[in-house]
Amino acid sequence: MPSSNTLLLRFESKDGQFRLTVSPTDEFTSLLSPILDKLPRNVDPTTITLSNKPHGGEERRLNSLAGVTIERVGLQHGAKLYLKYHEQAQTNGYTSGPTTIPGQPHISAHRLNGLPILPTEDLPIAPPPQGSPTATIKNPWDVVKQSPLDDMLDKQDGKIPRPRDQKMCRHGPKGMCDYCMPLEPYAPEYLEEKKIKHLSFHSYLRKINSATNKPELKSSYMPPLSEPYYRVKRDCPSGHPPWPEGICTKCQPSAITLQAQQFRMVDHVEFSTPALIDTLLDYWRKTGSQRLGFMYGHYEAYTEVPLGIKAVVEAIYEPPQLDEVDGCTLHEWENEAEVDEVARLCGLQKVGVIFTDLIDAGAGDSTVVCKRHIDSYYLSSLEIAFAARLQAQNPKPTKWSDTGRYGSNFVTCVLSGDEDGGIAISAFQASNSAVEMIRADIVEPSADPSVMLVRAEEEDDGMPSRTRYIPEVFYRRINEYGASVQENAKPSFPVEYLLVTLTHGFPTESTPMFNGSEFPVENRATIGENQELRDVAKKLGVGSSRVDAEKGVRSASNFHLLCFLHGIGILSKDEEALLCRVATTHDLSDGFQLLNTPGWATLLAILQESGERPPKRPSPSSFREDDGSTIDHEQLTKRFKGVSLR
Repeated sequence: MPSSNTLLLRFESKDGQFRLTVSPTDEFTSLLSPILDKLPRNVDPTTITLSNKPHGGEERRLNSLAGVTIERVGLQHGAKLYLKYHEQAQTNGYTSGPTTIPGQPHISAHRLNGLPILPTEDLPIAPPPQGSPTATIKNPWDVVKQSPLDDMLDKQDGKIPRPRDQKMCRHGPKGMCDYCMPLEPYAPEYLEEKKIKHLSFHSYLRKINSATNKPELKSSYMPPLSEPYYRVKRDCPSGHPPWPEGICTKCQPSAITLQAQQFRMVDHVEFSTPALIDTLLDYWRKTGSQRLGFMYGHYEAYTEVPLGIKAVVEAIYEPPQLDEVDGCTLHEWENEAEVDEVARLCGLQKVGVIFTDLIDAGAGDSTVVCKRHIDSYYLSSLEIAFAARLQAQNPKPTKWSDTGRYGSNFVTCVLSGDEDGGIAISAFQASNSAVEMIRADIVEPSADPSVMLVRAEEEDDGMPSRTRYIPEVFYRRINEYGASVQENAKPSFPVEYLLVTLTHGFPTESTPMFNGSEFPVENRATIGENQELRDVAKKLGVGSSRVDAEKGVRSASNFHLLCFLHGIGILSKDEEALLCRVATTHDLSDGFQLLNTPGWATLLAILQESGERPPKRPSPSSFREDDGSTIDHEQLTKRFKGVSLR
């Protein structure tokens, strides 16, 4: 029961009801903080209004009642007030964040056991964005801008044509029946015939859209895609304090049942030339250490799979890293944005990552050890976590998802030994469930590369975690009796449930975008390979007494050279864009236009002064006298020391 000097006020809003115990002498503006605690996080505090009736009553803005006490209005114990407010604007599926109220103290959260959360405690690796991460876009097909390739595939029906069956078809040449009508792109009989393991993304989209939206029902359209979400939902309408202070069945994630993903975002990885792989392998051949590189290219339609997509790799950039025999450690990549800008000028983007995992077999015949096979693993748990983080950083925008994004087109390739002892390429993607489990901090890599660990809810010190909620995780497997059974994934489960395999290959006729001669690869100073001005001068045909302008234009078609020239900063933005256009299109008219730019002339002048120079004539270590005796050059220097040239 409230005391005689307190009142119990009831509040009702579109998100529920709650009560507050206040003092008659309290001002209305002091109620802002406790009211905001009961409302969703995306409420704009400046729009909160109070009314004595649900409709047609007197309405007053809460922030306009400064200095007005509760007893002055005449509210009695148990009075009911009605709240109205507006949510903050959303940007690409996220709210802009709560508005800071001047003078409002920071409200600290507590754990479920009542202990306060210290500000020094660690945050998750990928903390959820401010606002509501589950907020949806009202009409994503009008707001989201997806890639031109996705727009083109959306316009195709993807039907698989079939010829007229000579045995079963009884109609004429212009007729059609069930035996010759085109198949849907997700038809299981066609996928089994062509040995296609996974549906393409757009085929999967057609499949679930036909089940979600039926035009014959004339119902409102619903986006068929929804990203998995395994974290505690914010802005719970139940009115309890936010996680980790409170939780209910509406905001806690449901149990997770892992199963093989039936589709893949990218179907094929194509390397424009084998020289890309040879350049990366050259580092391992010289040092025996592993190497990693980011692949730059573009996406195209893949006709071997209905409505398929392939990633075409045109260049591999090797970031700063520490290479060892059993792996590599990435250092801070300071010029990543600059490399991405050069790729953008070339019409490319970051499409994936590739790394080596090679051990020489020691037989002397260039064979390597086969580490990855059906009885071990194809991608370790640590590599899956690494791939999932990169995919989370590169989401795919799509207008068919209620949040405006779904999955990622980022791929992961591995160079490792096959069963014959040769070097083979394998391409993978982490499943959408794996990406969300890594983002929600539910799983972590294991020392055993073939299994993934489910994290505990407690920290290392035994205290409950405030950064993650671990739901129940299950997976299905075939037991020894051939029956499908459900197993608890704790404490670990096989990594195969988090993987999607891709095909790879090379074009029949190689026409790479960059066809210039070789240039030293970046970040290879540990093996004595540096990028210097004399290398640029040699590449562009600049000598101490001559300049081969046409050779320089033809030889500029090299991604590593373009990145090095961008780092020098001699060319202007327009000149650099022209250089990238010359390097990718090989247009002679653009090349002659580049020769007449002041930035290119300045670059050639600098290279001519400090670039490639003719080798110096080797000086003899000794001189021979007339009588046949030798004089050391140091003694000869001392002999001329006292001679004057005047």
